[in-house]
Amino acid sequence: MTAATLTISSKNYSSWSLRGWLLCQMAGLAVEERMLSVDDPSARAELLLLSPSFLVPCLTHGEIKVWDTLAIAAYLDEINPQAGLLPKDAKARAHCRAICGEMHSGFANLRSALPMNLKAHYPGFKVWAGAQADIDRVTEIWRDCLETYGGPYLFGDRLTMADAMYAPVCLRFLTYDVPLDSVSRAYCQAIAQWPALKNWIEAAKSEPEELEELDAEF
Repeated sequence: MTAATLTISSKNYSSWSLRGWLLCQMAGLAVEERMLSVDDPSARAELLLLSPSFLVPCLTHGEIKVWDTLAIAAYLDEINPQAGLLPKDAKARAHCRAICGEMHSGFANLRSALPMNLKAHYPGFKVWAGAQADIDRVTEIWRDCLETYGGPYLFGDRLTMADAMYAPVCLRFLTYDVPLDSVSRAYCQAIAQWPALKNWIEAAKSEPEELEELDAEF
């Protein structure tokens, strides 16, 4: 089997690294993890939103090198379409790609106001108005998918790349104690039971490195 390496940054802070790693797990691709220090320029650019494009995570599979999470998702679907990263139905596939693209390119206010920090918990956190608009849009997407495809995941009873893309948002909502409607809360709870995600969270909580800018008192 061709060797694969996934270059990631902090498991505690890096939502994009989490997405890339979950996608590899879903595709059944065994990867060796290469962890960048939070002091690495590429890692800091991603964690602190200092660049419009990131080089982490990066998947190296034999002679092929793929960065950008959506590109990684597309590549994994190509090499193992049976993994079900995309739904079988053409209409659902198009819908899945659309909401993945929206997550990939949007929600800047949510990202900056609620940075991922799996070691932290901020009960009663006050969300500012700009971020609330993003939260409302995310939960609108979730409710639409769950109603259309029946849940418990966004496209039915099987995890897809959309769940990998939105999983870090679920974790952000838990960290910052974001009030949610019952449907969105149930979805977050379902994602929180994902075994691969539990393994990532456990590893994140044992990380020694801390990023002062993302550990401020809110």
